Amino acid sequence: MAARSLFASRVRRNKARGFTLIELLVVLAILTMLAGLVGPKVLGQLGGAKAKTAAVQIADIDKSLELFKLDVGRFPTTEEGLDALVKKPGSANAWNGPYLKGGVPTDPWGNPYRYANNGGAIEILSLGADGAAGGEGENADIRNR
Repeated sequence: MAARSLFASRVRRNKARGFTLIELLVVLAILTMLAGLVGPKVLGQLGGAKAKTAAVQIADIDKSLELFKLDVGRFPTTEEGLDALVKKPGSANAWNGPYLKGGVPTDPWGNPYRYANNGGAIEILSLGADGAAGGEGENADIRNR
């Protein structure tokens, strides 16, 4: 009789250790619902973070352009572009750069920033996630002014 009760207690202990298939399915269903609720919000924040990163990079480029202007006396021409912040243009005698360490960055979507000098009014532009002018949300253009 003692052997039978010892065997029964071992069987009960082994059953208590595992999970049933229904318990596992319930846990998976709960995790799937949580991922469905939280996932879109996290991905939405990621897009906003890229736009904020672009705005910060544009502000850094803008400050570097101001330093270029203090040394050279003018902003780079549209033809010289943002590369003038890294490599000395031929017509910039007082150039004291490079003004951007690590080179000219690309926007968070991997596209180059656009630069234009319209008679002293400079524009730095990222076309957003879609790479096309205009747009809304993550596709919106981001400018320095």
